[in-house]
Amino acid sequence: MPKITVKKISVLEVYPSKNSISTRCLKLLNFTSNALANQEKYLPDSSEDIDIIVSKVKAGASYDETFHSLMQDQACNTIPISHNLVSQLLHRFKDDWKSALGIFKWAESHNTYMPLSDSYETMLDILGKMKQTEKMMSLIEQMNNHHIVTIGSIAKVMRRLCGAGKWEDAVKIFDDLHRFGLVKNTESMNLLLDTLCKENKVEQARKIFLELKSCIPPSAYTFNIFVHGWCKVNRVDEAHWSIQEMKGYGYNPSVITYSTIIESYCRHSNFDKAYELLDVMQAQNCPPNVVTFTTIMCYLTKNEEFDEALQIPKKMKLFGCKPDTLFYNALIHTLAKSGRIQEAVDVFEDEMPSFGILPNTSTFNSMIAMFCHHGLDQEALNVLKELQSSQLCRPDIQSFSPLLKMCFKKGKTDVLLGNLLDEMINKHHLSFDLSTYTLLIHGLCRANKCDWAYGFFKEMIDKDITPKYYTCSLLLDEIKQNNNYVAADHIEGYMRRMKS
Repeated sequence: MPKITVKKISVLEVYPSKNSISTRCLKLLNFTSNALANQEKYLPDSSEDIDIIVSKVKAGASYDETFHSLMQDQACNTIPISHNLVSQLLHRFKDDWKSALGIFKWAESHNTYMPLSDSYETMLDILGKMKQTEKMMSLIEQMNNHHIVTIGSIAKVMRRLCGAGKWEDAVKIFDDLHRFGLVKNTESMNLLLDTLCKENKVEQARKIFLELKSCIPPSAYTFNIFVHGWCKVNRVDEAHWSIQEMKGYGYNPSVITYSTIIESYCRHSNFDKAYELLDVMQAQNCPPNVVTFTTIMCYLTKNEEFDEALQIPKKMKLFGCKPDTLFYNALIHTLAKSGRIQEAVDVFEDEMPSFGILPNTSTFNSMIAMFCHHGLDQEALNVLKELQSSQLCRPDIQSFSPLLKMCFKKGKTDVLLGNLLDEMINKHHLSFDLSTYTLLIHGLCRANKCDWAYGFFKEMIDKDITPKYYTCSLLLDEIKQNNNYVAADHIEGYMRRMKS
């Protein structure tokens, strides 16, 4: 084997609107009662245990400091370590690799606990996302010593290496699969090709495929990877050529194949071509699915062609295609963007429950964003409250972002903003990302609360999250106006290091 070095919208019918939140809650209970039995519920460990551990984690501390802080704390070491507990803590610190790694090492040190490969892979992902590639590679070697490396572990490592611009190292990982007890086969080859194509290294992926195809047989998925890769780099002609190559190997293009090219046409606002391909799919007995139609509707909405976008449910019905949660999320977003608030509420409150379609976090987030955009503060907060009490899903950062923006827009930067931040941090254990820190710092500066903003600035750089230069400049101006010279010196020093 060669070594590689290099108006009211309803999908099916119109339903009367319901205005009562309690009516909707009862309806949701009715249509989800059976579905809940088949879904894994989020069953957290004691929130007190999590709070105890989180309270001992100091922002900006090295992972060794975090590890020793937890090891030396009597209360922490009486907490029973479970896989669920570790999973929640890693999720809480997913944007703070130092704290996450310190907690992981602390949990791992307990004789009664052995991390699952899932926990290792989460930690690999955290380290890779924060560009800590050396530590990520050290962790995969540790997994190898325990003989728990899976092809999923390798996939995460290769993708993070490519994301860090080290695609040659990703190829080397593939070359060394045997060292991890894994083999070079169609599945592992596809993982490498997919990783490269997602990072726009399609030509490199193509060269590797040409070297490997004589000893590793391609699958239909192999060609779908290239169709997606060529479309991603705006070379749709090569994508069509890959379809012909796929047929040469005896594989028929699937709905995924065609939908990928349709997405490319839509991205370039070539909707006529997209509609033509729908007809081709039907003629070749490969009818479009709900993902195909959701994609078209999303891009029409992005182009602000709202009337055309709202015709998509009718087109979908003609093809005999049934909606799902993601389709309804897109429909709600389209209605919201076009200012049809009540129709979006009707879809959320009436239509989805009527067809037994379960909402997810994104569904609630779309409703929250819509209400915030139109200044309906209390309605947005009511939806957040409903999401928080849901057994189907839980809030994420995107659930709160529109509400934070609303606070700054309306000058509610005292009680309401404080309560929202408290819920994010202490109730839901959400880890702030770059966009959230940026939003908070900019908003607080404009609200003349620069000391609070400076606190978030220090927190994000302690987590190795690099602020935008403009954010630093804005904060520096506000800090100087408030004569906080120590903070100003700190920010100026950081900005000098950013330029060097």
